[in-house]
Amino acid sequence: MMKEMDNKLPRYRPNVASILQRTDGRILICERIHEPGAWQFAQGGIDAGETPRQALIREMGEELSLRAKDFLIISQKGPYRYLFGKGRKKKGFDGQEQIYFLTLMTCLESRVNVATGHPEFQQTRWIKPAEFDMCWLPDFKRQVYRDVLFDFFGVEK
Repeated sequence: MMKEMDNKLPRYRPNVASILQRTDGRILICERIHEPGAWQFAQGGIDAGETPRQALIREMGEELSLRAKDFLIISQKGPYRYLFGKGRKKKGFDGQEQIYFLTLMTCLESRVNVATGHPEFQQTRWIKPAEFDMCWLPDFKRQVYRDVLFDFFGVEK
């Protein structure tokens, strides 16, 4: 009976996300390539055998063309969880469990490049944390972003 109940629990994909910040306090948001108007932080799954920090470094390279020496990890928080909703699954998972990293850019802004081998974003913007608009996100991600913006910056949305 317990085994049957366990199968009904949601499965969360391990994931990392980066809030890349400049020295002026502005943070980087990225517009999804196939969803105009959908802005988010760089993020991605943790592969088997990877630590969250290793996944962060890999994702920063894959999505923003940044190397480990281009940013400094300031802090990390989480996990934060969300379900995809409407019975949707991604790679067999019902949602994501994310560890968020606040990272400080230590390179020139021109190093950020979303035109990668497998681009996920079409453009970037630097905004103040309080300027993040929840309308840029699908409903199922909004509570995590509210929590993250509050936990890292004291911003209430």
